[in-house]
Amino acid sequence: MRKKDISYAGVMARRSKILKSSLGIDYGVYESGSIAFDYGALMAFGGYGFDDIRGIQKAVSAGNTPLIELRNITRLLRQLSPPGKGARVLLKDEACNPSGSSKERRAAITCHHAKRAGYKGVVAAAGNSYGMAVAAQAARQGLRCVVVQECYDSRMRCQPEAVEAARKCEALGAEVLQLSVGPEMFYVFLSILEETGFMNASLYSPFGVLGVETLGYEIARETNEKYGRNPDAVICAHAGGGNVTGTARGLIRAGAGSASVIAASVDLRGLDLTSDESYNLKSFTTGHTGSGMPFAADPDRSDTRRSAARPLRYMDRYVLVSQGEVFYATEVLVALEGLERGPAGNTGLAAAFSLAREMGQDEILVVQGTEYAGAGRHSQAQLSFARENGIVIKFGDPGKNIPGKNIIIPDTPERISAVEQDMGTLRKSLITNKTKGYPRDSITAGDIAFLAEETKTDEGFVEAVLNCG
Repeated sequence: MRKKDISYAGVMARRSKILKSSLGIDYGVYESGSIAFDYGALMAFGGYGFDDIRGIQKAVSAGNTPLIELRNITRLLRQLSPPGKGARVLLKDEACNPSGSSKERRAAITCHHAKRAGYKGVVAAAGNSYGMAVAAQAARQGLRCVVVQECYDSRMRCQPEAVEAARKCEALGAEVLQLSVGPEMFYVFLSILEETGFMNASLYSPFGVLGVETLGYEIARETNEKYGRNPDAVICAHAGGGNVTGTARGLIRAGAGSASVIAASVDLRGLDLTSDESYNLKSFTTGHTGSGMPFAADPDRSDTRRSAARPLRYMDRYVLVSQGEVFYATEVLVALEGLERGPAGNTGLAAAFSLAREMGQDEILVVQGTEYAGAGRHSQAQLSFARENGIVIKFGDPGKNIPGKNIIIPDTPERISAVEQDMGTLRKSLITNKTKGYPRDSITAGDIAFLAEETKTDEGFVEAVLNCG
C-alpha cells in the first residue's frame, strides 16, 4: 500500500480536499464560475434558523450577557466634550460567557454542529480566546479537542496571553500544540485534521459567524428595553471580520440596521507580524491591523475556501487606536466602573473614548464586548513582557506611538484619538484583489453586483474602480 505523502508540499497539495472533508461544505455548490458566489445560500448551510441558534446557545450557557451603562465613563467623557456632546456609552459584558469572551457564541454553534454531523472531535487553529471557547464547548458536547497555537519565536519567547490561554485550554481537556511563528502552523493544522478526521472549528465557517448574530440582536433588544430605542452606533473589535459581520447581521435582524457599525483595531502598522523578529514586539495577539486590514480587503484569505466573515459588507467606519490607548481604557474601566477586563477586549472601549465625544448626548454608543482578565491576560503581565522585549513604555501623547518601539499611555483621557481609515481605499483594495487575473471583459454583471454588495457601495462605484484599473 502506498504511503501518504506527509511532507509540507504533499499536505498542502491536499489542502482543498482536507478542508472540504473537515467541514462537510462543498463550496463549489455556491460558486458562479467567476468572481461572485451565493453568500446567502452559504450562510443557510446546516439549516439553522435564528431560533435554533439562540436555543443551542442557551442550552450551553452562551450569550445573554449583561448590557452595562458606563455612567461614570460617560460623565467623564461629557466633561471633555463640546457642549451637547458626549454619547451615553454602554458595554456588552461578554466576559460573562463561560470561557470569558464572545467567542463562546461561535464555538457553541460549531461544536453543536460537529456533534450533530458525527465528528468525534474538533480542531481549532486559534490559541487564545477562541481556542478556550472551543475547548469549553467541546467539553460540553463530549468531543475531543485539539488547539493549534502559534506562540513562540526562535528564542522560545511566548506572550503571557498565549501561555494563559494554553493553560486554560488544557484545564478544559484540550490537547494544545504550541508552535513557532511561521507557515508550519497551517501545515500542522491540516495534518491533524487529516489524521484525526475531526471537524475544522473555523472562525470563518457559517457556524462561526451565525453564532455572533445573537450578540447584535441582544444589543438592539436590550437598548430598546432599557432606553426605548435602537443604538446609534456599535463599536466592534475587528480582526478576521466575524465580530463585525455577525454583530451587524444581528442588528439588522433586530430591526436596528440603521445603527452605524464601527470597526476598531489596534494600530500595529509597520510591524511584519509573520516575522520571527516582530512577532513578540506587540502586546495584542488579535484585534490588530495585522489581521484587520488584510481580512477587510480580502476576506477569503482564511482557512476556508469562502469566508462567512465579510466585514466590508457591513462596516460603516474603521478606526485605529494605539496599544497605549487600550491599556489606558482598561485601567479607567477598573477605576471608574469597577470592571477588571482583559486589555484585548477593550479595543472598542478605547475607540469609544474618542468617538463618544463627537456624538450628541442623546445618542447611544455601544461597545460590543469585553474579555476576561486572567494572570497572563492582565495589563501588568503584557506590559512586563513588552519591557523584556525592549519596548519603551511611557506616558504622554499616544499619537507618537511607534509599534515595535514604544507604548505610549495617554497622560490625560482627551489624548485618546481614534484614527479614521479611508473606507474608499479599503473598498477599492477588495475590488482589485477579487478581480485580479480576470480580464475586464470577463467580469459579468453578476460579478459587479456581487462586488457592490461586498463593499457596501453600488455598481457605479465598482465600475469606476474597474475602469481605472
